[in-house]
Amino acid sequence: MAVTRRQFLVAPAMLAATTALPGGLLAALAAETPVVPDLSDWSRVRAQFALDPSYAHFASFFIVSHPAPVREAIEAYRRAIDRNAFRFVEEALFEDDAHNIPLQVRTEMAGYLGGQADEICLTRSTTESLALVYHGLPLKAGDEVLATTHDHYSHHESIRLATERVGASMRKVSLFEEAADASTDRIIERLLAGIGPKTRVVGVTWVHSSSGIRLPVREIASALKTRHGEVLLVVDGVHGLGAADETVATMGADYFCAGTHKWMLGPRGTGLIQASADNWARLRPTVPDFSDLESYVAWTENRAPKTPTNAARMTPGGFHAFEHQWAAAAAFRMHKAMGRDRVAARIRVLNDQLKSGLAENPKVKMHTPRSGDLSAGLVAFEVDGVKPEEVVRQLLAKRIIASTSPYAVTYARLAPSLVNTPEEVDAAVRAVREISG
Repeated sequence: MAVTRRQFLVAPAMLAATTALPGGLLAALAAETPVVPDLSDWSRVRAQFALDPSYAHFASFFIVSHPAPVREAIEAYRRAIDRNAFRFVEEALFEDDAHNIPLQVRTEMAGYLGGQADEICLTRSTTESLALVYHGLPLKAGDEVLATTHDHYSHHESIRLATERVGASMRKVSLFEEAADASTDRIIERLLAGIGPKTRVVGVTWVHSSSGIRLPVREIASALKTRHGEVLLVVDGVHGLGAADETVATMGADYFCAGTHKWMLGPRGTGLIQASADNWARLRPTVPDFSDLESYVAWTENRAPKTPTNAARMTPGGFHAFEHQWAAAAAFRMHKAMGRDRVAARIRVLNDQLKSGLAENPKVKMHTPRSGDLSAGLVAFEVDGVKPEEVVRQLLAKRIIASTSPYAVTYARLAPSLVNTPEEVDAAVRAVREISG
């Protein structure tokens, strides 16, 4: 149940001015928001992006160009807010369920993730999502969080900051020596072997931006529950969400954290956490919320909330860039129109094509597994005798946008996505061959 405006954050002096608030503001918004366009072929999908056509864009996984449905949704919300900021935002946040826009956004997300709207917390990034979870966990002195050596800075730092605060600790294990040679069985074996008597939480990354490997999270979760049922699993899922055909709500993660401004094609500055009611109840909120009625009632009565923590209570309150956060629903609708399985298949075909082409070059070493079952949307590689940053620089000179992985050991990366064509992939392979000499 969404919080109504009469119940939450409305001063008595405002009530007289808003009790007659018409219900037409959201209807007017809907009338000027275009429907999802025809996305039946990939040229039509590609046409939704306002990318510079003089470049081949192979770094959209870093931060995506807003496709037309998302741009138009952002602008529709912006126009509505600018026309009548108080009335629109107040109705959108604090009206009944039929008018509550954050609830509508979470419902769209839940339809894609495979769960329920009340399981989703809206955030602004993967980093914020991870921080909210780790700082919310009831860790205590002597507890341990087990991470892997392959995780991103944001994941490791979220754990470090949270554990240092309470006297807990973090330990890291390696899941493979070389990502390209990894196997599901060996990954699970290494992870389980790393769990000790003090381990309370395990943190992993679904798709590694360092090497491009995609961990078998469903299998990891199953093995973890079988062998260590009390250990919680936190997943950084940002590079799998929108790139892989997976029902996130049933993967087995206790907390699934992801930004939506990468493969999901969502607005910049948007993200989510998905968790069950039981797992939300374990957490302690870090930031005051604007969406859980009990939080507000408890404040007015000078007491602590009586009900368990839930996704709404974990959602950071305050006034944000609402036009971006609310337009995230348009990205999920776009993915629904394209089809999750169809999107994943397209990304896999393009990446398989890239890997096959690079594999023919004897001066290229790929660090991403050749198998599409253990990879997703990006390919990490080295060119013999050429530093990764130089590979990227030379590709840029050829109008091909690549990137390097921001880790202690860095590789060049090409990430074929929905904005690319098979012809561009072939051109990228030829360019790498020219660079390799």
